[in-house]
Amino acid sequence: MLETLKRLNTESARDPAWPGEVAIGIGLNTGPCCVGNMGSRQRLSYSLIGDTVNLASRLESLTKAYAVNILVGEDLAARLPDFALIELDLIRVVGRDTPERVFALMGPPDMSSDPAFIETGARMAAVLEAYRSRDWTGAEAALKKLKGTGTLPGLDGVAAVYATRVADFRQNPPSDDWDGISQALEK
Repeated sequence: MLETLKRLNTESARDPAWPGEVAIGIGLNTGPCCVGNMGSRQRLSYSLIGDTVNLASRLESLTKAYAVNILVGEDLAARLPDFALIELDLIRVVGRDTPERVFALMGPPDMSSDPAFIETGARMAAVLEAYRSRDWTGAEAALKKLKGTGTLPGLDGVAAVYATRVADFRQNPPSDDWDGISQALEK
């Protein structure tokens, strides 16, 4: 989908009626859901419903906040051990009490052994570790290293999200029972 969109944006850029570069976000999740024709004789539609589908929808919406193309839920990430995945957050989405680890799908399996990917993943892990342990100075230092990689594009939006959070927590420290879980406030 992303490759087709890239080609479409390139080919259409010469058309004066083209509104500009089009971007998409993709949320992927796996698990049980109800799939099939639903409704009545007057109104029948093929649909998917359930918690799995709702989470995929929430992940799609969160791609904007983190400025990544593809977000993957925890269950699917566990099923894709060879793909280039980087954990971004532990988040509680609207309509769900259980927090979910979310991952950016950065590329295909061959990318997962790329030294630049491995370095970027380690730097993001350092951000998460410092952030979750309330080490704001350590988180800021890790964010500088993450932004300074320049080797793997795609995490500048994530770095900006964490920089804002850390600055906010410096001004207004979280309560003693804060567990490092982020709350998505929108669907």
